Amino acid sequence: MGTWRGLRTAFILGSLVTSFLIVVYWDDIGGLNLYQLQEPKGKSPHADPHLPNRSHVTSTSRSQTSSPVTVHTTASSTTPDPEESGGAGDQHGEERRSKQGDRKEETREDVEKERSHDTVSEMEQEMRKRRITDMCSGRDGAEFPGRTRAFEQIPTRELDHLIVDDAHQIIYCYVPKVACTNWKRVMVVLSQSLISPASGKPYTDPEAVPLELVHNSSLHLTFAKFWRHYGSLSHHLMELKLQRYTKFLFVRDPFVRLISAFRSKFGRANEVFYRWFGSVMMRRYGNMSGSLPETAAEAFAAGIKPTFQQFIRYLLDPVTERESIFNEHWRQVYRLCHPCQVKYDFIGRLETLETDAEQLLKLLEVDHIVHFPSSARNRTATSWERDWFSKIPITMRRELYKLYEPDFKLFGYPKPDGVLLQ
Repeated sequence: MGTWRGLRTAFILGSLVTSFLIVVYWDDIGGLNLYQLQEPKGKSPHADPHLPNRSHVTSTSRSQTSSPVTVHTTASSTTPDPEESGGAGDQHGEERRSKQGDRKEETREDVEKERSHDTVSEMEQEMRKRRITDMCSGRDGAEFPGRTRAFEQIPTRELDHLIVDDAHQIIYCYVPKVACTNWKRVMVVLSQSLISPASGKPYTDPEAVPLELVHNSSLHLTFAKFWRHYGSLSHHLMELKLQRYTKFLFVRDPFVRLISAFRSKFGRANEVFYRWFGSVMMRRYGNMSGSLPETAAEAFAAGIKPTFQQFIRYLLDPVTERESIFNEHWRQVYRLCHPCQVKYDFIGRLETLETDAEQLLKLLEVDHIVHFPSSARNRTATSWERDWFSKIPITMRRELYKLYEPDFKLFGYPKPDGVLLQ
């Protein structure tokens, strides 16, 4: 009896184990199709563990932007029309259908216009990028410092203008005097790097980010900080992000940018720029006897301030860069953003800021999260060049053009013959 009971128990247990193994095996090979195969959220089978995945951002933005359209379409197609039963209702129904048809036609026209505009914008971007490629490859016969060096040869201190947003996989190279304040505000909102004291939460409106804080370097993660964070892995991580992230910058006519920088930093009493640069210019090139006022406020009150010609002489003087690298407000864009080493996906222009900003936010798939702040209206205009350069000797103008010629050619700005040939 005991033997029989033991055999029966073993048989029952064996049957259960066999059934379990069959179910597991069948489920594994997909015979039952119990589970839908999915990638983990925010991960790609080829993703680097240090880098966030772009596909998660893409899918999120598309679902958020498309959902209102889907709801609207479903509601209109399933809601019965109470006046379609006949009589006067037929007339009203016809009118409604006619109006709906008109709206569809208008929508089609809008879509076609938008597609046409997008196509033109894409073609313009391709032209801008191709121009840089041609210049950097030497096809145009242009030579300028750093054209042929590799990315890893760029000193870390020269990578401090490349701002990284890992959450949205964006790299922005900021250029002072080219809407960089507002683009930094956008980056602060996207990276959620600044808490609003009013709400206790990160800022969501770029225009609300305080001007006095937006240029605080601690708010932005730049390539120059990678060594501190990642040590010997920093260059490897930089190169990975440069391959995978969307990279953009905005540029401006080089001479107009110089005028804007002078107006901003020396046209008003700026203590820092007076002490470090303005007073130096006046001592060297102003033929001033005696000592200068100690503060910018005192100097401006006495009518003492640097002239635009002194500023140009300062830029052309070889002593200036022997003492220290150009300040970022007048350093050439090719030295700030390294377009021969960084393959930018989008090159915006200040002259077409509004349309370029709109296109860029769509490209970055963040147009549903953030808007670009409205721009200032007292912007330095290209038409001002003749007036500003009218008192600058022609030889100095031509030397200045040679100094900034790479920026003119890289970013497609015409040679300012009106200034150079007067």
